[in-house]
Amino acid sequence: MSDTRSPQVLPTRKPTQHLERYSEADVPTARGVLKTIVFRDKRNGKEHVALVVGEPQGLEGVPVRIHSECLTSEVFGSLKCDCREQLDRALDFVSQNGLGVVLYLRQEGRGIGLGNKIKAYALQSKGLDTYEANRQLGFADDLRSYDIAAEMLRSLDVRSVDLITNNPLKIAGLVEEGVAVRRRIPSRTEHNPHNVDYLKTKRERTGHLIELFAEDDDTEAKAG
Repeated sequence: MSDTRSPQVLPTRKPTQHLERYSEADVPTARGVLKTIVFRDKRNGKEHVALVVGEPQGLEGVPVRIHSECLTSEVFGSLKCDCREQLDRALDFVSQNGLGVVLYLRQEGRGIGLGNKIKAYALQSKGLDTYEANRQLGFADDLRSYDIAAEMLRSLDVRSVDLITNNPLKIAGLVEEGVAVRRRIPSRTEHNPHNVDYLKTKRERTGHLIELFAEDDDTEAKAG
């Protein structure tokens, strides 16, 4: 069941102007044609991608997924997280609904980069959880920011979003950047023996709204 409550947080930051709308084309995929728009960050040259279905310009309640790059899962098929499944589910959702945007941000490993992510994996194999490993490497729990996502949505003239996420920090981050979040659409995926502890840790340590087992659905039904 979708959470229809919008966060009551006023925007506190001025709109950023870090991006250049660099290139775009219609790309045929197994899900249909995706309008693919590449934004280049003027500060560091990083390229972020908006995958657009339909015509979201000027609309309220556009389904949007903000997705951070995960090479290990999406390309190599790692089972240590559910990133590939979340990306697939989001693309399926917007394609089947004929409207929506998936923002693909180059923020590997919650912002620490691929090399440090693999270092963190090595520490996790010794018993640390994902957050403890990041801290031992000298990083905060999550270095991602959402000013880039907000700027991309403004460029696309999306007025408000129905955000596909389990992460309350993404909701707060968008609202803080001046993007109205109308409601949350849960991002449900299947867990496996390699990522279940990771998902539990995200739920318990940072408040991710993750439903892992049948009793989670029962609890939500009783509460709502």
